[in-house]
Amino acid sequence: MMKLTQIASAVALCVGVLPAAVMAQAQTAEEQSVEVIDVTGTYIKGVDLEGAQPLTILDAESISRSGASTLAELMSTVSQTRGGTSSFDTAQSGATSTSTPAGQAAASLRGMGPASTLTLINGRRIAASSFAAGTQNFVDINSIPLAAIERVEILATGASATYGADAVAGVINYILKDDYDGAEINLSYGNSTASSDEGKWSINALWGGEVADGHLMLFADYFDRNAFKATDRAYLPGRTLVNSYSYLPAGTPNIYYYSDRDGLERPSPDCQSPLVETEYGETICPYYGYQHDYLQTPTENLSAGLSYTRDIGDITWQTDLFYSTSDAVAYSTPAPINQIDDSEGPFTHEFSLDIYPAEIRDPLLDNLYIDPFTTPAGRTLYGFQFDARFATPRTVEIETDNVRLVTGLSGVYRDWDWQTAITLSRSESSQRATQGIYNRYKYHAAIAGELCADGSIADYNTTTDALTCNSGDPLAMYNPFLQGDAQNDALLALTQEVPTREGESTVYGWDIRASGDWFEFNGEMVKAAVGAEVRREEITDVPSLNARARFENDYLVDVFGFGSSLSEAKRQQWGVFGEVFVPLSDQLQLQLAGRYDDYDDFGDTFNPKVALTYRPSDDLVLRASWATSFRAPSLTQAGVQLRTTTASYDCTSDQTINDLFCGGSGGVFGNNVLELGNPALKPEESESISVGFGYSPTKNTTITVDYWAFDHDDIVDTDMTAVMIRALDDASLRHCGLVPEGALGISFDEATCDYTDANGLTLLDDGVNLVEIRDQYALDYGRLDDDGNVEAGDNRFDLYRDHVLQLENPGQQEVRGIDYHLEHRFELAASDLTLTLSGTHYVSFERNVPGLNEIEELAGQFRYPKDIANASVFWDTDDYYVGLTALYTSGYADEIDRLRGREFDELDAMGALDSDGQRDVSSWTTLRASAGYFWDKAAVRVTIDNLLDRDPPLVYGSARGFDAYNHDANGTYVSATFTYSFE
Repeated sequence: MMKLTQIASAVALCVGVLPAAVMAQAQTAEEQSVEVIDVTGTYIKGVDLEGAQPLTILDAESISRSGASTLAELMSTVSQTRGGTSSFDTAQSGATSTSTPAGQAAASLRGMGPASTLTLINGRRIAASSFAAGTQNFVDINSIPLAAIERVEILATGASATYGADAVAGVINYILKDDYDGAEINLSYGNSTASSDEGKWSINALWGGEVADGHLMLFADYFDRNAFKATDRAYLPGRTLVNSYSYLPAGTPNIYYYSDRDGLERPSPDCQSPLVETEYGETICPYYGYQHDYLQTPTENLSAGLSYTRDIGDITWQTDLFYSTSDAVAYSTPAPINQIDDSEGPFTHEFSLDIYPAEIRDPLLDNLYIDPFTTPAGRTLYGFQFDARFATPRTVEIETDNVRLVTGLSGVYRDWDWQTAITLSRSESSQRATQGIYNRYKYHAAIAGELCADGSIADYNTTTDALTCNSGDPLAMYNPFLQGDAQNDALLALTQEVPTREGESTVYGWDIRASGDWFEFNGEMVKAAVGAEVRREEITDVPSLNARARFENDYLVDVFGFGSSLSEAKRQQWGVFGEVFVPLSDQLQLQLAGRYDDYDDFGDTFNPKVALTYRPSDDLVLRASWATSFRAPSLTQAGVQLRTTTASYDCTSDQTINDLFCGGSGGVFGNNVLELGNPALKPEESESISVGFGYSPTKNTTITVDYWAFDHDDIVDTDMTAVMIRALDDASLRHCGLVPEGALGISFDEATCDYTDANGLTLLDDGVNLVEIRDQYALDYGRLDDDGNVEAGDNRFDLYRDHVLQLENPGQQEVRGIDYHLEHRFELAASDLTLTLSGTHYVSFERNVPGLNEIEELAGQFRYPKDIANASVFWDTDDYYVGLTALYTSGYADEIDRLRGREFDELDAMGALDSDGQRDVSSWTTLRASAGYFWDKAAVRVTIDNLLDRDPPLVYGSARGFDAYNHDANGTYVSATFTYSFE
């Protein structure tokens, strides 16, 4: 019944308006002397909506004065897209599958996630990046050339009633230049004042003129940026705590504590780093991640495009086309080295220490257990275990090509504006891992002397105890302790792999819209808009086989520390929408909108919007709106196959789970899991309200304040706790050892299936008494006290690895805040002085802990500042301008709880913690100086970011020592742009 009601509502809205449109077309059209433009947030043209909705506009001059070279840099200055961890750029990129793809960036409104922000170009969609961030697809805004942008319109409130899916937090609409006449060229260069080179430069050209009875605009843009490493700032390594080390050194191994008779980790004799003493009294060779941390990836981008408009009688034909290609490189820390089954402590041959002089080697060997281990070929050798990571960072190169074509017709017929267009948008990415990726089987074969010259693993004949290769004899043993030896390094090189990844994301769309006067009401015309849209989306993300987790390989990716997941999905959608603007009186206006969407995968949805505008006087407008919105599950979330990630289960949420898996001790525990897409996912849903006012007491003064709130439900995520609860009664979700191919559920320790309850049932049987199985298992495998009883906390099941969890809709978040903007312009003799203050205050940001039932308050917590604000003063004349902007980010609680105990103890000893064992991150204010000078045909603009060269606040919860989402380590950064216009 609900579905029929929703369909009826949508159809009635459209059917009720369309006949009026036809009647209006039968009337005599009058010449319109005022240009009618589109405004983000409505399809109704010709309505004065100034002040009626909380719309933020960045015009061409604002963009120029920002000093930004990319859209990611520009959006980092907008309060609605700052704060939290949802907007990201290349500072968060890396060489692993869960990292942001190198060179790409996303803008997110309200910190609610990039997939909850609809990105448009000229009011129409653009294909998402084929390489998702995790499983969230996003539009790569770096693929949109900044040189082609006329303005940016930001509507930070729910807008699915107008635009359909994904406008949960709002819409960012990038408006391209299309009516430019003349020619100009822009040269830009920027760099920090540090001794390192973080330079970026760009050149773009623009031309517009009359061609073939129409108007043609052409643009081209080239952008290049150097890498920026943590080691380029001397203070960053100094922020890393001494105890923020890893036991896995790069290149030179530690001797694993299992092999040491004293049970202590021991350093390689030729460790290249200062040794540290651990909390266990060990002396080890440490590793610190800053050594290979890139804060900015090297990126090169080329884009070009055109816009052509021609009037054909009473109809206007417009075509927009742009193409961009980018090349980027991303880096992650060197991969850890594990055993073949991914457990810690790989084995090396007992003779590996023979490279050292006897006075060093013999004491080490005297203190080691020499144990047997099985090689990839199936032999038994003797050796000891070590701890290490490779010396070379994981490195990937990524090339991305984007093309977007929109061609359409528009016109006016009997006072009704209409337009229709076809959209084709495609994003293709190709990734290639070039360094630091090694095959786990070949590596262990090299250590055992079982690697052949062609990179294959030798065959072992158990009868003759001989190894054979297809050609020649097996190569010598690789020694992980031998550094800088050409022959040894050549053996390691043979184990290197070059995984690849190919992705393509495509949007095909057709839409038709019309708007005009519907009927007269109270002496005023009721205006309306109607339309329809059909869209098809496709995505493929196909990694090479050696980068996938597969059952036949025990879910172990062929290479160390690297993996991607296959994802393929497509969907078709159609929607109809209608919108009405009703002048209830001279002072009160009503806006109603509704949209019905039907998807061929999850079904249909109807989303309404109601907005009221009250103008008690010419200088005051009161506004309020309510709307529902939705986000269709991303195609990656629908089609991903066995993505390697982590998930947690909460032993405090269910007493039975606590008793069986946590020994009654409670707590939250993390696990390695495989995430599986779900074509049956429901759409995420949101309800939003916005209440505010705009006040202009003088013609030069503007004040706006808006309270907004979002209730966002059914967020896509995995829920390991819920799966474990279901597994209590569903034997199909319980598995001993690896989860079988095609199955879902929890992986128990393999030995668990050796036990039966009083009725002879095993863990895999329905109706089994799990408590009886647990008690037997824990008695054999738990630690016993002096009386032979299982110690408290150990009366539990042990989980294995690689639980297979399907994506569900367990998430929720509620976000509330206030936006404000104050601006006043003083008219001076031959100049203007403008003061501006704008910002966002987060009242609350409540979200469930991913995979858990617990609700956490994020506002004011780690990486979620409560206040974001900008204040500026600009002095403008006809020939030049100068300005100063202060950018403020409030402080928040540091994430002390994520630190290891030894790090916490170090902070406590430093006196860095308060009486509650916590600390706060300081607020951060930077100054941006801007200046520009204009001639008849030329202009020069200079921007100096972080004028006072302020270091970012110290953050111990981040391994970098600062928060790269809300702060930056660039220091003072100077950008200059020269523009020349031709006749």
